[in-house]
Amino acid sequence: MDLVNPDHLITTFGTIGVILVVFAESGLMFGFFLPGDSLLVTAGVFAAKGDLNLPVILVGVFLAAVVGDQVGYAFGNKVGPALFGRPDSRLFKKKHLEKAQAYFDDKGPRTIVLARFVPVVRTFAPIVAGMSDMPYRTFATYNVVGGLLWGVGVTMIGYALGEAVDVDKYLLPIIACLVAASFVPVLLEVRRARQVSRSTPAPDQPAPDHPAR
Repeated sequence: MDLVNPDHLITTFGTIGVILVVFAESGLMFGFFLPGDSLLVTAGVFAAKGDLNLPVILVGVFLAAVVGDQVGYAFGNKVGPALFGRPDSRLFKKKHLEKAQAYFDDKGPRTIVLARFVPVVRTFAPIVAGMSDMPYRTFATYNVVGGLLWGVGVTMIGYALGEAVDVDKYLLPIIACLVAASFVPVLLEVRRARQVSRSTPAPDQPAPDHPAR
């Protein structure tokens, strides 16, 4: 349980612990259970208190997030469909891969950015991108954007709140609110996709005729 406790991870392992967890959760299959959003928020709060160096944390989590996804992409590109035939184990559940695949099929390359804000999916999204033969340049572009928005953005929100409120008293509510807020970009994208789907006629239904005036 200590591995999923952001406060314990930072107190015990400091900046190196934050960077390693972000790297593992971003692209290693066994990292899906590690804290991501809550760790970044907590790291920002610790930086606001002076317990962590903010510039080092920001650069570290950004690089860890980007490199982690690159590793996941390379792994998926090399192993490919064999993963879907792999039996479930304690550290691997095929349902997580299938969930990421469905998300990827629906959103396309944008998944690399949006998945950053969805626990579990963000771990498997780069793997699926590699399996799907997404062009490397396309993946790398979205990867950098996603790593910046998630890694730096969420950490800075934690830092800003850490300076504004009594973090020792309100740390858990702050983390809960920011983790919930991290789903906002995904919810907006889902809403947009539904609106597009409703406005697009089904293949077997002709578009409505508009009488001439």
